[in-house]
This record gives sequence, C-alpha cells and structure tokens, in this order.
Amino acid sequence: MQRIMLKAKIHRAKVTEDNLDYEGSITIDEELMEAAGILPFEQVQIYNLSNGNRFETYVITGERGSGVICINGAAAHQASKDDLIIIASYGLFDQEELGHHRPKLIYVDEQNRIIKIRSGD
Repeated sequence: MQRIMLKAKIHRAKVTEDNLDYEGSITIDEELMEAAGILPFEQVQIYNLSNGNRFETYVITGERGSGVICINGAAAHQASKDDLIIIASYGLFDQEELGHHRPKLIYVDEQNRIIKIRSGD
C-alpha cells in the first residue's frame, strides 16, 4: 500500500504580491523552493491562515533571495498581499519508505527569509 504524506512545508510565508491577470500558479523564491525540495511546476496545496481558504496550484520559480510569494491567476481570489500562508507539498510513499521519511519543515520570517529548517518527527 502507498500513502500520501507531507513531503515539505513552508510555514507562515507572507504573500508579497497577488496578480489576478497572470495565467495561474504561485511564484516562490527559488531559495525557498530548494530548501523545501519543491520543483518548478510541482503541485502544492496552500492554506491561508489569514482567511481560512485552501486551494491547490502549481509552482513557478521566483527570483532567488527575493522573498517573493506571489499568488497568480484565479488563485489570487483565495489569497491577497500580506496574507500568511502555509505552502504544503505531498508525496506518495510505499511502506518501506515510511520508516525513514521525515518531511522538511521550513520556517520563515516576515520577509520570507529562512530562519529554521527541521525534519518532522
């Protein structure tokens, strides 16, 4: 049996922009993507701490070190500039992988700079 498990999350990121006229997706600072092991075009779930909205989209790479978290397209109706969000990435794991799987938890400050990285316990 395989199970869908949390692979990584970026916790309490601040939305820096929202762009309703873009085709879709979330733009994430490349440094945050690498820290979380999130790839371009990977599906993510977004949990908006500011308004309770939850939605899925895919990731596009933002400028490294910029702190950018931009909600694009229709998703911009779900989150706005200055909202706090959790960005979650999930993976499919088989029983053998579950014994040693630990998600990457990325914590950021108010400028979306990494302040702590830990493995889920």
